Amino acid sequence: MIERLSTGNDRLDAVLGGGLVRNSITLLVGAPGSGKTLVAEQCVFAVASVDRPGLYLSTVSEPLDKLLRYGQSLRFFDAEKVGKSVFYDELGSVLNERGLPGTLERIDVLVKEHRPDVVVIDSFKALKAFADSEADFRRFLHELAGRLTALAISALWVGEYAAEEAMASPEFAVADAVIDLTTKRMGERSIRYLRVLKLRGSDFASGDHSYRLSGDGLVVYPRLADPPDPSNYPTDHKRLSTGIAALDEALGDGYWPGSATLVTGPAGAGKTLMCLHFLYAGAAGNEPGILVTFQESRTQLSRIVDRFGWSLTDPGITILDRSPVDLYIDELVYELLGAIDETGSRRVAIDSLNDLMAAVADPTRTREFSYSLVQRLARAGISLMATLESAELFQIRRLSELGMSHMADNVLLLQHLHSGHEMKRALTVLKTRGDSHTSTVREFQITSQGITLGEPLDVEALLR
Repeated sequence: MIERLSTGNDRLDAVLGGGLVRNSITLLVGAPGSGKTLVAEQCVFAVASVDRPGLYLSTVSEPLDKLLRYGQSLRFFDAEKVGKSVFYDELGSVLNERGLPGTLERIDVLVKEHRPDVVVIDSFKALKAFADSEADFRRFLHELAGRLTALAISALWVGEYAAEEAMASPEFAVADAVIDLTTKRMGERSIRYLRVLKLRGSDFASGDHSYRLSGDGLVVYPRLADPPDPSNYPTDHKRLSTGIAALDEALGDGYWPGSATLVTGPAGAGKTLMCLHFLYAGAAGNEPGILVTFQESRTQLSRIVDRFGWSLTDPGITILDRSPVDLYIDELVYELLGAIDETGSRRVAIDSLNDLMAAVADPTRTREFSYSLVQRLARAGISLMATLESAELFQIRRLSELGMSHMADNVLLLQHLHSGHEMKRALTVLKTRGDSHTSTVREFQITSQGITLGEPLDVEALLR
């Protein structure tokens, strides 16, 4: 069985298939400021003990006093461990005086003195400048890797490599694992991503995983991309009310538990109010719910819900109001899943999908996220409602260019229709998966009681 070494972050360990492989060499690459040193220190403090200490060696890029000064501002940095189970030292002076041969001898001395379980060299790339030739550097690599392997030491080599540069370097061939930290520009925003380029002898979660740097260290949000699960899961055959009696009837007595409902329509059509009906009806029936909103602040929401006799202080409702300006879609989903576990929520409303799509430049990534979230909630019996704003204000001709309606069990279309000098609101049930429904176009009004459905409309007559 392969032994693992924790990185100090459970979700990063999960990306790595359980953590770093013990007694291996890991190359940690990325641009300056990407968090490489933070990850290395986080790992050392997570695993170091008096019996199995950690040794952190700086070279010429990260001065030792700077490492210690900034390290102390991090919450995982335990000053009591320094000098007992975590040892810092520097290789810069011996590099300048005696080059790579002297550095290798100095590493030997420090290893014999401290008998570490983990050794970090930061920055490893800086060592290459002290080699007389490519052959000399390869010889140094071979000797260092051989000694670390013989002594069963786990090593982290930190370097300011671009991913393409790392793969072309001899260090890549020597390393058992390569982890790349990068930043991608998306419009006016930059998002940090981690990816595993190589992990010898182990599976890992492929793709780009977003992360943030904080006082707790590196916090990673593994990419939500669940594979299809063919296994059966229990379902509840009791229908759930939408909160609108006439709509329950049009849907064939409400929603199925665990179903996903897409509410689409133009601005001002009543999509947010539809979500609130859904959530507050659940709360009244002892089914807690969560509203994820990117459009309304709590103050704005309070004005809306107060008008209809609801309250934001309802213990059955949890509000996750987030700004679309600095939105990490994977961070949001882990926060949502955590809130579901904490509150026992059975209903979730997301207002709106447009903001999520804007946060991800890649349409494939949006589909992966949407599919995975829908499936996770369905298997847990949690009902989802999501809104999608249409581009057309009148005569809507399409729902979504990303196929969002294909994933939904129910699709509700809200429209604006002209009636002489007036504008009417109309609702149509376009889809209820596996069940019959009434597809009549019905007028609805927004009153102090919320949404009330009226009589069927003659759409052709209104459009003439």
